[in-house]
Amino acid sequence: MSRRIKRKGFINTEAAREFVNHLVAERHSLVLLVPLVLAFWAIERWVFAFSNWVPLVVAVWASLQYGSYQRAILAEDLTKKWKQNIFNASTITPLEHCQWLNKLLSEIWLNFMNKKLSLRFASMVEKRLRQRRSRLIENIQLLEFSLGSRPPLLGLHGTCWSKSGEQKIMRLDFTWDTTDLSILLQAKLSKPFNRTARIVVNSLCIKGDILIRPILEGRALLYSFVSNPEVRIGVAFGGGGGQSLPATELPGVSSWLVKILTETLNKKMVEPRRGCFSLPATELHKTAVGGIIYVTVVSGSNLHRSVLRGSPSRSSDIGESSSGNSSSSSSKPVQTFVEVELEQLSRRTEMKSGPNPAYQSTFNMILHDNTGTLKFNLYENNPGSVRYDSLASCEVKMKYVGDDSTMFWAVGSDNSVIAKHAEFCGQEIEMIVPFEGVSFGELTVRLLLKEWHFSDGSHSLNSVNSSSLHSLDSSSTLLSKTGRKIIVTVLSGKNLVSKDKSGKCDASVKLQYGKIIQKTKIVNASECVWNQKFEFEELAGEEYLKVKCYREEMLGTDNIGTATLSLQGINNSEMHIWVPLEEVNSGEIELLIEALAPEYSEADSSKGLIELVLVEARDLVAADLRGTSDPYVRVQYGEKKQRTKVIFKTLQPKWNQTMEFPDDGSSLELHVKDHNTLLPTSSIGNCVVEYQGLKPNETADKWIPLQGVTHGEIHVRVTRKVMEVTRRASADSGSPFNKALLLSNQMKQVMIKFQNLIDDGDLEGLAEALEELESLEDEQEEYLIQLQTEQMLLINKIKDLGKEILNSSPVQAPSHSPSRSGSGSGTGPYIRRLPAPM
Repeated sequence: MSRRIKRKGFINTEAAREFVNHLVAERHSLVLLVPLVLAFWAIERWVFAFSNWVPLVVAVWASLQYGSYQRAILAEDLTKKWKQNIFNASTITPLEHCQWLNKLLSEIWLNFMNKKLSLRFASMVEKRLRQRRSRLIENIQLLEFSLGSRPPLLGLHGTCWSKSGEQKIMRLDFTWDTTDLSILLQAKLSKPFNRTARIVVNSLCIKGDILIRPILEGRALLYSFVSNPEVRIGVAFGGGGGQSLPATELPGVSSWLVKILTETLNKKMVEPRRGCFSLPATELHKTAVGGIIYVTVVSGSNLHRSVLRGSPSRSSDIGESSSGNSSSSSSKPVQTFVEVELEQLSRRTEMKSGPNPAYQSTFNMILHDNTGTLKFNLYENNPGSVRYDSLASCEVKMKYVGDDSTMFWAVGSDNSVIAKHAEFCGQEIEMIVPFEGVSFGELTVRLLLKEWHFSDGSHSLNSVNSSSLHSLDSSSTLLSKTGRKIIVTVLSGKNLVSKDKSGKCDASVKLQYGKIIQKTKIVNASECVWNQKFEFEELAGEEYLKVKCYREEMLGTDNIGTATLSLQGINNSEMHIWVPLEEVNSGEIELLIEALAPEYSEADSSKGLIELVLVEARDLVAADLRGTSDPYVRVQYGEKKQRTKVIFKTLQPKWNQTMEFPDDGSSLELHVKDHNTLLPTSSIGNCVVEYQGLKPNETADKWIPLQGVTHGEIHVRVTRKVMEVTRRASADSGSPFNKALLLSNQMKQVMIKFQNLIDDGDLEGLAEALEELESLEDEQEEYLIQLQTEQMLLINKIKDLGKEILNSSPVQAPSHSPSRSGSGSGTGPYIRRLPAPM
């Protein structure tokens, strides 16, 4: 109790002290109070007494001062709250300068932002340059790319916030005028120059005003230029330094680069086109390289011909039409369809009538980057015209976010923002997007991002239990000469483009893998079924299977769609997929792709075996949302691959599986994978098993930590098995019989390869096989000459030995020394003497 009283007294003392300080600050005359009190005391003591009134006056005065002090504190608090409310509710803020931001940017630019942005923009620039080559340039290559040490300047003239409806917008000026670039291009010039030149970009200037919009409650920022920015690029030619040539040597190159940069900015980030910078709460540090998206065009609304842009022109109508026909056609309900474009892929809905058509068309589309733009073009069917009339269009952009989610955004009415966020793959979102440039007209679409594909081969998890449509980009990179077989079965096709009124067409499919081309039979049907199987050898660095569909015509063949399919990550398993055809409005091909591991014969083990026992693993990484994994191990020994069984829902799997490989000294690699039923597998660690130091028939039993993950170990036993048969074979490996057998086997293999190349029509491969065959023939000829020489030497040796045997007598000549009777004591053999001739 005493402590509380003391604490309360301390607080009151502090408050009193603050009050006295306030009085001293506000009432400067209060300092004269001390001499005034002394004067009153003197009057009280020596003149007359008025001490009874002094306490009352002092109390009243102190109360008034304390009340004024409390009112001042309350007014200050109310002023702060009022200013905060005004700031939050205001549609515009005063112009503020951003010198602090430019100072911060200059500190982190050189060692952080310059490296990240240079790495990100380098691939984009090279891709764009190759797509838009100048007439003076036959080929171009990016040798060096760095944005230098001078960052752009933001908000030199100030920045301010404004509000449009519910959308907050920040506006600031952007100025980047630098001569500290390091961009080097090597170009092969076309005629009349016919030489190789280096293009040095030595200056860059971009000026404009930027708008920044926070969306989705701060999960992302949309950025764009208000209008076309001012762009200038300075270039020089040659090797740099004093050898550089002035830009007047090739005046078209500088304007060509300016045009490319301007068009790229206009396409990506000039109003109403907007870029997106995501701000995920968690970052998985994955790089998305593609994906699969389902696009459903649901319906349109307020599609009236009179309000839509690009009203149909009657100038291209077939035949003459009177004014009456024109007025009657304008009164008819509009017949429209929607064309959906994603990169080079396009699909069309069915034709529908009326101002509010219900299309209800779903398309399977493929994305080849971490961002994409879906463009919806509205067309009108004019029966009296040979063409379709474009009425309006709109766009929806999408982007992968670092937490495995997806953002979609579009331009709304009055340049507002329509944004949606799919938190996981498989979550469907619906957007109502107005057509651009018109006062009325909207399109309702539903978008479902089925899965993202990443640069490391993994795939985003999908919570939708859809059909077994696998990805186009996948886990492991195909290795050269693996010995595996790629089996492609062309099953069927649907919605193929047909000129026949019945919907049938004489269609065939051509597959190209590397330089090998296979073709199906021709099928005449509306829904073609081929069910043909083709076999390809896995090639070095070849990752893509090209699919082309043809329609047989009277005068030849007509291309009715192409597609490119990535074969990465087919780990001795099947992939069943419907491939949408590009460059046409409809059509899909159903494929079943299998990868078969090579089969090993007993002859492969004649050099010894590596026996690997995969016992178990512990403390693996949880790859599934439920906190577990479905682990299995893919073993790669040189060019040979095998895998274990899958152990479901565990982080401590036990396989106890034994594998054997012919001992050729290759690297023995283990890749631990997480199995997914619908999706391709994802990696949860890898390691290398060292066995080269083992002695013959020695076993190593060890736990090996997994690389590429934070934790996890695998238990293996590896044995270098060498049997007696192997040792005898190695002892006789240098014999002529073994060498002749080896040459014979090599000749057989080359002849088989030669025959396959002839069947495939691979001329380049035939040339290589022919050289190999000639080298084997030369080696065989040298070996035959060697055998003949050895044969002659052996025959001569046998002859010499025979002569020596014939010349030597079987009876020893009589000795001139006197002989002794009996057996004798000589060291030579006993020889019976023959009687002397008569």
